[in-house]
Amino acid sequence: MPSPSTPASDTPYAGLTPDAVLDALDSVGLRGDGRLIQLNSYENRVFQVFLEDGSVVVAKFYRPGRWSDAQILEEHEFAAELAEAEIPVVAPRRLGSTTLPSFAIEGQPYRFSITPRQSGRAPELEDTATLEWIGRFIGRIHTVGIRKPFIHRLTLDAHSHGTTPRDWLLASGLIAVETQTAWKQVVDQVLDEVQRSYDAAGAYHPIRLHGDCHVGNVLWTDAGPHFVDLDDALMGPPVQDLWMLLSGERQQRQQQLTALLTGYEDFMEFDWRQLRLIEALRALRMIHYSAWLARRWADPAFPVAFPWFGDRNYWSEQIIRLRDQLDAMREPPLGGSAF
Repeated sequence: MPSPSTPASDTPYAGLTPDAVLDALDSVGLRGDGRLIQLNSYENRVFQVFLEDGSVVVAKFYRPGRWSDAQILEEHEFAAELAEAEIPVVAPRRLGSTTLPSFAIEGQPYRFSITPRQSGRAPELEDTATLEWIGRFIGRIHTVGIRKPFIHRLTLDAHSHGTTPRDWLLASGLIAVETQTAWKQVVDQVLDEVQRSYDAAGAYHPIRLHGDCHVGNVLWTDAGPHFVDLDDALMGPPVQDLWMLLSGERQQRQQQLTALLTGYEDFMEFDWRQLRLIEALRALRMIHYSAWLARRWADPAFPVAFPWFGDRNYWSEQIIRLRDQLDAMREPPLGGSAF
């Protein structure tokens, strides 16, 4: 089990009190009326803040040390490009000369952004028309994403989301000793199969992506979907923004994918060879997720939210899941073996 110790350097939000949040907003001319609600976010700290003028904004305080200013500003620029193209995303407001002001709390600078509050509900993914609608907007996002590359943000590949987290976990000493050999063995097999999947999919042109396009980041209104949380925007294969919206048995996932791509190809041509990457990308996400939890374990919010993480049972379950994922990667891809 990871150590529960929490030195000050690993508790970056200890000084981020409600008064500090309101003072930060006041520093950029946004006066709160005293009401704020903390929203669900583990990586950053996000608050819904009610202002004296009657409006409501969302303030996101970035985890210190996670992203550079250049990486965050690339995310903001991408959101602004999408909004300019009339694609329904929630883009940060410019506050003075920047979308990324900083405010010192107990000597620690906090970078934060402000966006309008945008409410919505979860989309009904069992509805074909809803999936086609979402697919159209993902296609539109990608028509903007393909215009130019990110320079500073990450690229999604087997190294960044597979080899690097594997090596970090093995060096960390956080994997239960009795499971470490079996875990490494299956991860190595998975990464070999991931490489075969990439080879079978052929060369592709990486583009700017939402990066974390799961159902929780798609909100639905009467006007249709809008997309939130570009915090994980990165370069990668376009299919990355589609596969996380698939769920259920194979036949269900096939139907969902068909609907998404029907809408997607109204705006953006899809390379169907990328269907071979779906299970490979799922495998990389599994490895990356374990490393993310381990890296954040000293943050007091994580043991509370993920009490099941890190013991022998967790790693034993991961071994089973990764073996199952290895089998999934060896099956014909959704859409048939022709791709």
